[in-house]
Amino acid sequence: MSGRIGLFQKGNSKKPTRYYSDKQEKSIAKNLNGRQVANSGATMFAKGDVVVGNDWLIEAKTKTTQTNSFSIKKEWLEKNLNESIFMHKKYNALAFNYGPNTPNYYIIDETLMKCLVELLKDID
Repeated sequence: MSGRIGLFQKGNSKKPTRYYSDKQEKSIAKNLNGRQVANSGATMFAKGDVVVGNDWLIEAKTKTTQTNSFSIKKEWLEKNLNESIFMHKKYNALAFNYGPNTPNYYIIDETLMKCLVELLKDID
């Protein structure tokens, strides 16, 4: 034996990445009145991480430890767009946070941002 401590042995608080992803996806679904996609969209028919109503597909990304920066990959945005088309969703967003117990932020495209600006302008 190498004397190595196992990942899940008593006294080791490190949890697998899936734990943090699942926690974030559940939080997004609850806060947006959506539902978490089973198996994080890894099935042939259901894609993305969270579906909200009939129109939204959200891809979620999180860090396992708190950090002050987060790099967004173009391929995540492209994949989310393609999956939203496949799922017949009008809108898509990429949600990210800076680690456990930090708020989620959302990335949307410029067309959707223009709609949001117009909508909020009419409300004020």
